[in-house]
Amino acid sequence: MNSTLRNVEIRGQLDKDVNTILSTEALAFLVELERNFGARRIDLLAARRKRQQEINNGVFPDFLSQTAAVRAGQWRCAPVPAEIQDRRVEITGPTDRKMVINALNSGAKVFMADFEDANCPNWSNSIQGQLNMIDANRRTIEFSSSDGRKYSLRKDNVAVLFVRPRGWHLNEEHIYVDGHPMSGSLFDFGLYFFHNTNILLNRGSAPYFYLPKMESHLEARLWNDVFVFSQNYIKVPVGTIKATVLIETILASFEMDEILYELREHSAGLNCGRWDYIFSFIKKFNQYPQFVLPDRAKVTMTSPFMEAYVKMLIYTCHRRGVHAMGGMAAQIPIKDNKAANDAAMEKVKLDKEREVKFGHDGTWVAHPALIPIAMEQFNLHMKTPNQINQSPVNPHITAKDLLNVTPVSPGDITEAGFKSNIIVGVDYIEAWLNGNGCVPINHLMEDAATAEISRSQIWQWIRHGAKFSNGTTITLAYFRSVLAEVEKVAKPRPTLKHAIGIFELLVASPEFVDFLTPSAYDYIVAKERQQSKL
Repeated sequence: MNSTLRNVEIRGQLDKDVNTILSTEALAFLVELERNFGARRIDLLAARRKRQQEINNGVFPDFLSQTAAVRAGQWRCAPVPAEIQDRRVEITGPTDRKMVINALNSGAKVFMADFEDANCPNWSNSIQGQLNMIDANRRTIEFSSSDGRKYSLRKDNVAVLFVRPRGWHLNEEHIYVDGHPMSGSLFDFGLYFFHNTNILLNRGSAPYFYLPKMESHLEARLWNDVFVFSQNYIKVPVGTIKATVLIETILASFEMDEILYELREHSAGLNCGRWDYIFSFIKKFNQYPQFVLPDRAKVTMTSPFMEAYVKMLIYTCHRRGVHAMGGMAAQIPIKDNKAANDAAMEKVKLDKEREVKFGHDGTWVAHPALIPIAMEQFNLHMKTPNQINQSPVNPHITAKDLLNVTPVSPGDITEAGFKSNIIVGVDYIEAWLNGNGCVPINHLMEDAATAEISRSQIWQWIRHGAKFSNGTTITLAYFRSVLAEVEKVAKPRPTLKHAIGIFELLVASPEFVDFLTPSAYDYIVAKERQQSKL
């Protein structure tokens, strides 16, 4: 037995596909990653909890005095590779086989294959997703549907593949190293990097990543150290990896320069992860009534705190020579209502026009039908591959700007928005429990980020006694009565009651629960283990 693999336990079922992905060599690499970096991850998660307590005690975020020299310095990140200079439209989605083929063929410049918010990390999804990445990079991926249709990659104009691993906060419960579950981030990153890097380099490409949910530059430093170790491990040049960081937490917005500095050999820019950013805002300031937000649909990119964050991100990225990527358009076509569909597509058009005129170098869409709309706006207003070389004007964003929430007015919180949050939250969790992390609900493509907003808004409104325009105070009892109505009219499904139970526990918890997925993940893992015993 390989001595590295002592005290390593695979708790997922073993089969041919698992043995292919978790070869002795690949598993040894994962174990090296966990043993070298797992303890630092745990320490950084403890630092998150400490910082939350400080915020609860009134110490609000500000720019770090100890890194002022980094912000003031004239350094730049390493040059962006030619292959990813033009990223004007990127499509995102889960890693199932048909989705991967369609996304790579979609006409988008980039496809971000998502092992995070659009993925339920059950054992099958994790293993099959990694197999699909290998086949995609080999250009051999194919799929035959039950109706006889066959899918394969085009010979040209295939999108560049980026991969998003899970965030630092998530475990991989199917692999235990020295008695503890390994990091989901290291599992997802490690398998993709190990199996695909040489395939990519042999055809002139490289491993590209999106990095989610970071809260500090020290978390970026950990990723950079992982990258350096990994490149040395398989003997490829340091700097081969390029990664875009999603700025989707309020704390990270105060450390954009520092995050880029830590990753400067490996950086491919920053992205406005708008939905998770709103969720983070609610979470970090959950104790404070002055940070109560209106209906999700009313928290737009023109909200003062959101606009400040966007301006800061574009300025920071262009000053440092990397991409400033825009946010997600989650709309999906409405086939049976032309007027509603036209209105939804017009909203996408205006959103993408705003982004490119602000200075973004590219944007995200959730559905292939949105690609032409987004592409038209970027082609019209961005004649070069990107806008990185435009001389950035310092927007002089202050801490006050990043925390500038317009007070909620009567009518900003509606019964329709309240009920929509319940439906989205319950339906998403129910789908997640059945292995689906990306769900169309009410003509929007919902993932974990939007489900997090849904449940956190309700928690916030109850906590601070928010009111509807008719004067009704939002209480836990009222929430439970509406939840019961939703359950009563819902189509019976095997896991619906359990999903409702999870959603209710999250909303009713006296303390804000950081993330919804760990509770649902426990259910997934327990179900898998029960089935393996049958």
